[in-house]
Amino acid sequence: MKLVANEDLDWLRDPENRVYFYLYTAYLEARKGGKRKTFDEHKFEVNEFENLLLLMKAIMFKEYRPLRGTAHVIFNPVLREIFAAAFRDRVVHHFIYMIIYDWWDRHFIYDSYSCREGKGTELGIKRLQHHIRSVSATGKQVYVVKMDIQGFFMSLDRRKLYKQALWGLDLQFEGHKGLTYHIVKFCLCQVVMDDPVKGVRRKGWPENWKKMPDTKSLFKQLPGIGIVIGNLTSQLLSNIFLDMLDRYIKFVLGYKHYGRYVDDFYIVVTKEELPKVLADVENIRRFLRRIGLRLHPKKFSVQPAKNGVPFLGAVVYANVIHPGKRLKANARKAFYKYAHGAHNEVSLVSYVGYLKHMKHYKCLCEICESVGLPREYWKNFEKLGEVEC
Repeated sequence: MKLVANEDLDWLRDPENRVYFYLYTAYLEARKGGKRKTFDEHKFEVNEFENLLLLMKAIMFKEYRPLRGTAHVIFNPVLREIFAAAFRDRVVHHFIYMIIYDWWDRHFIYDSYSCREGKGTELGIKRLQHHIRSVSATGKQVYVVKMDIQGFFMSLDRRKLYKQALWGLDLQFEGHKGLTYHIVKFCLCQVVMDDPVKGVRRKGWPENWKKMPDTKSLFKQLPGIGIVIGNLTSQLLSNIFLDMLDRYIKFVLGYKHYGRYVDDFYIVVTKEELPKVLADVENIRRFLRRIGLRLHPKKFSVQPAKNGVPFLGAVVYANVIHPGKRLKANARKAFYKYAHGAHNEVSLVSYVGYLKHMKHYKCLCEICESVGLPREYWKNFEKLGEVEC
């Protein structure tokens, strides 16, 4: 939700009214996406105006501190721990997001795809194909160099992250650092510098937690290192921190055909440019080391584009996009559960809609047959998606 552009309305001139307006708008956003079904949200909603007023006072008097949340383990798409913040804190996350997102979104490079309005995995896949086509137009053999950051969220230095976020806030409010600036600065400090492990309630079987690798768990990190996966602010802050990497690769190293989705990034070059990229990998490794991160040693690849490049659940070629193995496996699992009465049609509409942007017909027909449904049964969910739109 966009904030009003004009803050000269009479009732918004009062600082407390303005902050309350921002918090109420953030509260409405935090209720979306199924949050109204949670007990935590219901408790807040019963006395929403009083609770928002208390939250506003806590922030303005700099008494606000994040509450203790819960943590659980998920297995799909990969083994990962998720921290769930209290609803009151999610309101603060939306408050921060609404105020700083637009400035940072204009500052980010175009080929940063994750958690940005109007972008995402679909655009990321299409942009990789665009870069492959652009380099192919030279008539030379095309290669894609892919890299990944090891344990990205678990490795972030919270002090460096706060410094980078504050750098942007200073530029955004340059020349008019009033109440809004100081409140957002305070909230950023509380959210970024909070130790999410302290006092958290773990959910799930102990055996599941034992399976968690050290590089994927906040409980195994040094003090001051790592941010939670799952918070709205974490998604934005990850882009804020890696904006330094984006600009280093594009403008210092000079690679035009570059893109990134969270911690997964690529460079597209001709065969003749490949030796330079491989030499610059060491420069990228040193740059990441300076900001406290490191390349994943097992997720580095150099691939001829003509063989297809796996990226964001798809296999990308210059002229066609195929579904990847994991995407097909997940879609098959969803269709199987639906065929056996353990799944509703909502997720199937989503899968069919996503796969339609790829070479999908044969894939979806084979999936339907494999779970005992008629070969073209998936077209029913295609029509449902059109109705919903």
